[in-house]
Amino acid sequence: MSLFEVPGWSVPAAPVSTAKSNRKRKRPGSQAPTDKLEAAASNVEELMRKLDEGGEGAKDRKGKKRKTSGAGVKKQRAPSSQSAPDTSDTRVSRSPERKHEPPKRKDKGPSQAAVTKDSNPAAGSTPSKSKTSRTAPGLTDLQAKMKQSLDGARFRQTLYKSDSGHAYQMMREDPEVFEEYHKGFRHQVQSWPANPVSHYIQSLSAYPPKTVIADLGCGDAALAKALVPKGLTVLSFDLVSDGKYVVEADICATVPLPGSEAAEGEGQVVDVVVCALSLMGTNWPGCIREAWRVLKADGELKIAEVASRFTDVEAFVSLISSVGFKLKSKDDRNTHFTLFEFRKIARKSAMSEKEWSKIMSRGSLLKPCEYKRR
Repeated sequence: MSLFEVPGWSVPAAPVSTAKSNRKRKRPGSQAPTDKLEAAASNVEELMRKLDEGGEGAKDRKGKKRKTSGAGVKKQRAPSSQSAPDTSDTRVSRSPERKHEPPKRKDKGPSQAAVTKDSNPAAGSTPSKSKTSRTAPGLTDLQAKMKQSLDGARFRQTLYKSDSGHAYQMMREDPEVFEEYHKGFRHQVQSWPANPVSHYIQSLSAYPPKTVIADLGCGDAALAKALVPKGLTVLSFDLVSDGKYVVEADICATVPLPGSEAAEGEGQVVDVVVCALSLMGTNWPGCIREAWRVLKADGELKIAEVASRFTDVEAFVSLISSVGFKLKSKDDRNTHFTLFEFRKIARKSAMSEKEWSKIMSRGSLLKPCEYKRR
């Protein structure tokens, strides 16, 4: 007799009877699981779940029971396909999976954290150390460059808003700030329609080969580098020496050259003094005083200064003249800077310290130079 019949197709009963006999051999004396067996399995699984929620002391027992219960479930599922309710069978088979997954996640989290923190404690701090070790402590390369640029800008303001002695002391403490300032200055000059240093290189190239030129506030000594190969003598002075062309000096205080301030003057060796954008500091008139002291009689003083710095051009010319110079020419055709040429003249008498104090107090005739971003 077949299990069911469909017109034109049927399943014989022999396979069914064979399956029953096989199941009976595996589990003699029992047929499909009863309701009591299902309830017992459910109770066992519920007990195991509670043990799972217990303490750490029950972990070993849980592991053994999982293996046992898993084997029991596999044996029960084969005969229950025919008569066991789907709900109970699903609950019994899925509960071990539900128990296994949380411990795996729980164990996996701490182990990964342990590998990260314990196996290589310095791993988290290595990148920051590698960045700062090459520069100043606590600064990355980019931060160090930004700091140098900021220091250069602050130094520029110091040059214009304080006396030269203060700037000179800053340079002795940190010469790199001076280089950073000149980098910014060179970048600024590139945007100008003309460079006064280039103008002086061209004009002084026509002077006799033995002409002695003093470049006060020379920067990177571009004048000397261009004119010395042509046979001219260029003595370059600035706050920091480069060991080649530049002599370290505070040009507003003392230029290390011979000369005197007597009415006629003695010991002077310089034919031309150039001050190209170098009248910085509130005591810049001291640079004019030193220029007169080192210049020969009838020597030339060439000044190039940013046009926006002048509060009163005529007052500026008057101050230079009071030191012992006569204006030869003024060129203000350039929109960025003005060119002046003076000739040294003899003084009627030696100047007193009171007269010098009055001249030195007029430094405000030149305003601080504010470079603009272009």
